[in-house]
Amino acid sequence: MSITDERPAKRRRNDTINMRVPERTRELIDNAAAVSGKSRTEFVLESARQHAIDVLLDQRLFVLEPDQYDAFVKALDNPPPPDAKQVALMKRKPLWER
Repeated sequence: MSITDERPAKRRRNDTINMRVPERTRELIDNAAAVSGKSRTEFVLESARQHAIDVLLDQRLFVLEPDQYDAFVKALDNPPPPDAKQVALMKRKPLWER
């Protein structure tokens, strides 16, 4: 057994993302990064990460005022009766069971 066999496998810590961007966009990013005191990579990564978080939170989290929350809960507790299209849809066999 060699010394390398005894070491735990190294996990890759960094992956790369390569992009082609218009020159004006790169200049804009570089200027914003410089103003922020960050490298281009730091600026792009932080911006992309924050935007990704915002997009995902928009799908999972929403904030309501108390009266809006009460109306929301009331709508959930008292759904309208299903129409003919909904009834037909629920009677159909799913694609994976056909």
